[in-house]
Amino acid sequence: MDQPVRPAAILAALILFAAGASAAESPDRAATEPFSGRDLSVLPGADFFSYANGTWVRQTAIPADRSSYGGFAIMQERTDQRVVELLRELAKSDAAPGSEARKVGDYFATFLDEEAVEAQGTRPLQPILQTIEAVTDRAALARILGAGVRADVDALNATNFQTPNLLGLWVAQDLDDPKRYLPFLMQGGLSMPDRDYYLQDAAPMREIRARYREHVAAMLRLGGFSEPDVRAARVIDLETRMALVHASRTESVDVQRADNHWQRADFDDRAPGLDWKAFFAAAGLADAPEFIVWHPRAVTGLAALVTTEPIATWQDYLRFHAIDHLGAYLPRAFAQESFHFYGNVLNGTPQMRERWKRAVSATDAALGESVGHLYVERHFPAADKAQVEQLVRNLIAAFDLRLDKLAWMDPQTRRRAKEKLAALKVGVGYPDRWRDVRALEVVRGDAVGNLLRAEAFELRRNLAKLGQPIDRGEWVMNPQLVNAVNLPVVNSIQFPAAILQPPFYSPESPVSANYGAIGAIIGHEISHSFDDQGALFDASGKLHNWWTPEDFAHFEASGAALARQYDAYRPFPDAAVNGKLTLSENIADLAGLAAAYDAYRLSLKGAAAPVVAGLDGDQQFFLGFAQAWRSKIREPAQRQGLIVDGHAPPQFRAATVRNLDPWYEAFHVEPGQALYLAPAQRVRVW
Repeated sequence: MDQPVRPAAILAALILFAAGASAAESPDRAATEPFSGRDLSVLPGADFFSYANGTWVRQTAIPADRSSYGGFAIMQERTDQRVVELLRELAKSDAAPGSEARKVGDYFATFLDEEAVEAQGTRPLQPILQTIEAVTDRAALARILGAGVRADVDALNATNFQTPNLLGLWVAQDLDDPKRYLPFLMQGGLSMPDRDYYLQDAAPMREIRARYREHVAAMLRLGGFSEPDVRAARVIDLETRMALVHASRTESVDVQRADNHWQRADFDDRAPGLDWKAFFAAAGLADAPEFIVWHPRAVTGLAALVTTEPIATWQDYLRFHAIDHLGAYLPRAFAQESFHFYGNVLNGTPQMRERWKRAVSATDAALGESVGHLYVERHFPAADKAQVEQLVRNLIAAFDLRLDKLAWMDPQTRRRAKEKLAALKVGVGYPDRWRDVRALEVVRGDAVGNLLRAEAFELRRNLAKLGQPIDRGEWVMNPQLVNAVNLPVVNSIQFPAAILQPPFYSPESPVSANYGAIGAIIGHEISHSFDDQGALFDASGKLHNWWTPEDFAHFEASGAALARQYDAYRPFPDAAVNGKLTLSENIADLAGLAAAYDAYRLSLKGAAAPVVAGLDGDQQFFLGFAQAWRSKIREPAQRQGLIVDGHAPPQFRAATVRNLDPWYEAFHVEPGQALYLAPAQRVRVW
């Protein structure tokens, strides 16, 4: 992607891998020729990912405007093509002023009109820069920092807490009282993906820091400021001080460490330096009596910097971040510089995406659920929804049976696990109720204003939840997003319409392959309710350890064994997978695949699966799983992922099969082959 990944909350644990479409293997071919793209010269037991995908990998180039590419991308590109056709129609339509369709069409058309953006130049920036210029004391600084708060901590990446605002805000169900919403405050202030980018002394990080300094100076220069290099040095020095007080990535994913309830009065005592009264008033949180502070050390440290750092430094910091934030909505030079750093330097992407693709992303970010409402009316029939809902029911039934068979689980723990499974709320395709956007004003021709109004609308929408009943039906993903999510804090899972298409799912595909691909994804999301984080939440979403001590010790031991397995995977000689950081996703992969296998076998009702392409049912199932992780990724993007992503690289996710006994039988895997594990070494979590 061209911009930094948006922040997110660990309470949304999800399956995610960005990708694109291929000239070597089109979506239509992938859908009509199941199990193509294999490399039969590779033994399945030596490298199952390469056996399943090696020919595809060898013949396929990553598109120039992408940092990664694979099966997820095939679906997303097909979806984006459908969406852009819809948006172009809406941009030319005479839909009623103020209607959902008119707002969507006007937003898209305004972003797409690059000539108008060029003609406006930096004029849309000036009111913001004038406000920053007026910051002459600490109270004014607190107000502008508070006014910069956005409800931008969402479910797009389960371990990324970065936000360029001083603090990130998320309004969600209280961890301790599932009947109420609370505002969550997260560490922020940085534009690079993680504190390690500021603090690690490795040569690649030093090079990225040098390029970031150039980027900050370039944006300030484009904004018309004198001495951009001097100002950039001040900005980066301040951000480095912020990074020093940030929690690490592995600390951030520990939900028990994050459950810190602060009363409003606590901020003045625990985090002096920031005028909290002014900050909260400007953020719309003046009446909030209680908060959950996810990163208390960071909040304390960031507040102290408001006092210790000069006002002039903060002004330069605010100027840069204002320009950087709006870069995609400003003239071409700003957008190109933004891509140069965030796309090329950080992710290795050679070429910026076409304007229409960026317009689709921008419209999705501002009015995504409205776009999804119009999208599913055309592209997600009720029959598809019903078939996937049945598949989900089959997976839940299989998981329930697995709980019955766990000899190590105490009856009390089993009963509570089954209660949680029975209470799981499942959303397929799209929400039951669509978001009301009547209060959002979209003005054709005002690109920057549309963005700022959309952000303000989203902030107000989230703040309005405070004091209201919990809405377990709210969706955190748009229907046109190729992804899926588990939300332990409300005990729900969601499968957007866009992920429910070939090559992951098709009514025409072999049932065994459907279970191996989309079935394993569904099982993955179900099992997130019982992974190392989800297992800490009960059926109501309360943060409550409902396990017996003996059962939890057994579960933790299995998790530790899986973490060690992933610690041994090295995509590069000097960089390994972080087994602890990726543990939740690895547990979900393993448990989800095991449950999907059981559901697939149950679906056969004792019959043998039809042979397809010379493959029996079990072979089809495991290949469906491995080919779901078909992908390529550029080295800078993969190195970034090893630091910030809670998911292991796809080739190692495909290796999950080595922990399942039926895989060995299906592919005649023998001792001495690289993926072979003796039965006692195979990790069995659920």
